[in-house]
Amino acid sequence: MLENTNFIAQYWAFYSFIIGGFSICFFMLSLSWLCGGKSFSRNKHVPFESGINSLGDCRLPFTVKFYLIAMLFVIFDVEALYLYVWTINIYKIGWIGFLEVMIFIFSLLLGLFYLVKGNLFHWSVNHNSENDV
Repeated sequence: MLENTNFIAQYWAFYSFIIGGFSICFFMLSLSWLCGGKSFSRNKHVPFESGINSLGDCRLPFTVKFYLIAMLFVIFDVEALYLYVWTINIYKIGWIGFLEVMIFIFSLLLGLFYLVKGNLFHWSVNHNSENDV
């Protein structure tokens, strides 16, 4: 009996937080469903942008290069985060940390030169399937 009371006393804040969070979410969703506007028309489900009616399909084909550029942006953005942490701790890590960061930057530059040499950043007007990476 004492163990159950001790368990409840230790975790009551956690359980009350979880129950309170779900209660607030349920309350807000149900309140918006009850009080929200409901209108039905034939133009309700038509895409609308800046007062111009859309023509054709909204799903345009993208080449693979768009996705590759996005992945490269994420990679080099994460690299900037690592370098930020390094600059904050520069006095603690010393020369060994400096050499490690230089190796890290050198490996990223090698990857960047490889991508430039492979013409990944070359955008052509005509889209041939043989030019896509």
